[in-house]
Amino acid sequence: MSQASFFTSRTARTFALVLIFGAALAIRLYDLTDLPLDFHPTRQLVSIIKARGLYYRTKPANIPRWQLESGIRFEKLKADVEPVVFERLVAFTYRFTGEQLWVARVYSSLFWLVGGIFLFLLAREFVSFEGALLSTAYYLIFPYAIIGSRSFQPDPLMVMLVLSFWWMFARYLTPDPSPKRRGETWLNALLAGLLGGLAIFIKFSAVFFVIGGALGLALSRFHLRDLLRNVQVWVMALLGALPASVYLVYGIFVRGDLASQFKGRFVPALLLDPFNYLQWEVKAAMAAGGIFIMLGLLGFFLIKDRHMRIFLYGLWGSYILYGLFFNYHIATHDYYHLPFIPIVGLSLAPLGEWFCAHLTEANLQRWARSAVYLILIYGLFSVLWDVRNQMKAVDYRPEAAMWVEIGGQFDDEARVIALTQDYGSRLQYWGWRRFSTWPYGGDAAYANIRRGVFTFEDLFNRYSSKMSYFLVTDFDEFNRQSQLKERLFSSYPVYLEGDGYLIFDLKHPLRQDADGS
Repeated sequence: MSQASFFTSRTARTFALVLIFGAALAIRLYDLTDLPLDFHPTRQLVSIIKARGLYYRTKPANIPRWQLESGIRFEKLKADVEPVVFERLVAFTYRFTGEQLWVARVYSSLFWLVGGIFLFLLAREFVSFEGALLSTAYYLIFPYAIIGSRSFQPDPLMVMLVLSFWWMFARYLTPDPSPKRRGETWLNALLAGLLGGLAIFIKFSAVFFVIGGALGLALSRFHLRDLLRNVQVWVMALLGALPASVYLVYGIFVRGDLASQFKGRFVPALLLDPFNYLQWEVKAAMAAGGIFIMLGLLGFFLIKDRHMRIFLYGLWGSYILYGLFFNYHIATHDYYHLPFIPIVGLSLAPLGEWFCAHLTEANLQRWARSAVYLILIYGLFSVLWDVRNQMKAVDYRPEAAMWVEIGGQFDDEARVIALTQDYGSRLQYWGWRRFSTWPYGGDAAYANIRRGVFTFEDLFNRYSSKMSYFLVTDFDEFNRQSQLKERLFSSYPVYLEGDGYLIFDLKHPLRQDADGS
């Protein structure tokens, strides 16, 4: 490990860490009480609705009975793609805070910051303090990471557990003359296995990064045949596989609905689609930054530690296999790239070490060193200020009242089809209504990939038959679906129009002349 140190004192190093972690926490707590609609609200609202239903099962006081029943019913209608762990933690916290949406935002932020601690410790196994600091600063302060790590979904918790597994497994493999503290000990083996197993249990896609990281670390020090003969390795593998395996067996064979949740994750036709790989690159650049991906790859040429190089080969290989398996979602869902951020961060560590080593060798005078510090602080806070402005650009709080108003326009017996945000989840949560949802253009394209072509007439007849009203709240999508827009305006009267919504009366179609005009 290189000992080049641009931060010449323990105080300077401590201050740098406190500054980065403190700034990372502060920006994540900014605008804390705004509605969580700034980052993939469709996915977040699934967890939000489930957490409310779990909380309502405890029968909190001062909640009307009809709301308790509706909240529990809506929660049961949301599919359990992953084990309901984070939602249960939030629901438990609601007992003390009340139903406050910022609770999940605080938890997610803390998960990501704890992951940053493990990332720093892991990077220090291979590079200098400065290299580890750059790796951690990127992981904590990159704009997408800030916004994405505040979201109510299992990914921040999963990333934290994956990072803790990498670090613990690295400690397990690190030779040390004092085996009671480090090295090949049963304690480290058991902890590594448990952390890897929890990561996979929280979100099954973590299996790629757990196995990829473990293989990269292990093969950098041992031959494969030695690993296969190691009892501790087999115990770790068992602990890693057991929690998720039990849940899979329960979900597929006992509960019976889990198998359907995995359909469509892998689409063979997309393996040969160049456009899909281009979209993959676009989403990866959005989540991790194209310039940083490039610098991370260039960092391979600066790696001095053979163990780190093989470890990073394992991480990048796991990300590629992960993307090939989830080949539809990797090109359409940017949050699928959240685990890629720490991989890029670790790849930047050799570059940070190299750069600071050259600054140290330059033997800068005190004023020049101070200028470097100021420039680095400027870069840090300029990013934070840009993210702060992004958070304040839109205030989502007024939306809640709009959804309450829309929900009040229909009685309990109304049969409604809706083109609305997040497949009706906003209407469920704030408007207390659950309607059938008209598919987005992307949904129709996805269905065509999997099951063949559907015409507009097929879709309209299937979704609108026996319906009384057609609700439109997502006007951007409505304008994109020109056939739907033309059909509704030409064939049905507007029943009601309000601020942010439009309702068509499907029960009383407009009369047409004899010639059909």
